[in-house]
Amino acid sequence: MTEKPTNEDFLRLADPMRRELLAHCYRMMGSVHDAEDLVQETYLRAWRGYEGFEGRSSLRTWLYRIATTACLTALDSRSRRPLPTGLGAPSEEASAPLVQDTEVPWLEPVPDTMVGAGGDDPAAIVTSRESIRLAFVAALQHLPPRQRAVLILRDVLKWKAAEVAEAVGTSTPAVNSILQRARAQLSQVSPSPDDPVEPLTREQRAQLERYVAAFENYDVDTFVDLFTKDAVWEMPPYVGWYQGPDAIADLVRTQCPAERPGDLRFVPVAANGQPAFAVYFREGDVHRRFAIMVLTFSGALIGHVAMFFDTHLFETFGLPEQKDAWPAPGAGL
Repeated sequence: MTEKPTNEDFLRLADPMRRELLAHCYRMMGSVHDAEDLVQETYLRAWRGYEGFEGRSSLRTWLYRIATTACLTALDSRSRRPLPTGLGAPSEEASAPLVQDTEVPWLEPVPDTMVGAGGDDPAAIVTSRESIRLAFVAALQHLPPRQRAVLILRDVLKWKAAEVAEAVGTSTPAVNSILQRARAQLSQVSPSPDDPVEPLTREQRAQLERYVAAFENYDVDTFVDLFTKDAVWEMPPYVGWYQGPDAIADLVRTQCPAERPGDLRFVPVAANGQPAFAVYFREGDVHRRFAIMVLTFSGALIGHVAMFFDTHLFETFGLPEQKDAWPAPGAGL
């Protein structure tokens, strides 16, 4: 006689899947904080119902179904999370006053370590960098919730159409139709989740070092040489976004609060499978949290910068609110 599964069995078997479920909920919601809440809800629902789990599917599939349902329910009462580039045309005057919109639920970056996309142990990665890159997650936010769920389950998780149909409560033909529409819409604004995200090349790493050095030294001329001709700079919660090295240079010269070398300092982090930095700004004798910056390369140059000014994200990345002030570049230790 087979023993009935217990709640202790559930905790032992399900806990290793927490990071990949967080990645799934993050793709659906575009928010780390919402995703964490929904993973907690998923585990609570599953723990309560585990003794009735009959094993007709794997535990992983069962958890994903619960998580997907929880996300779809949550999205019924929540707006999509865009980036500024998803709201309209680029701003024409970089020197014009910046406009914030704190009412918009902006897309958030996710630390690689939270979703298992870190590069320290490739054999243990449970989330591909392709599936959490910022452009892909931002594009997902353009899809209605059910289209979003179907595309993620089919194209990211590689589920069969019948499995997806059961998870989202529809028929297999309907899933195929929904997927076709979702792919068509996504192809206009995003790379495919199957397009590989390669590790940074030696040249890209050297460019990244030049970028940080130029920014910390407030060397705008060197800084803008590192961008592609159609590079994009955006910075939620500010609604404007800027395209091209000249516009980005004007933005930095006229809007950045830094006035001298050493005002800004960069701490390397990893977000969305991409190079990223926590930026600190000097205030008196300390540097205080300022923004989280996520970069996208296009060849050897930088093609996109998203600078997130929600300072609560520093807690998400496990970073302190402030640091003792670094010496100015070149000033010695």
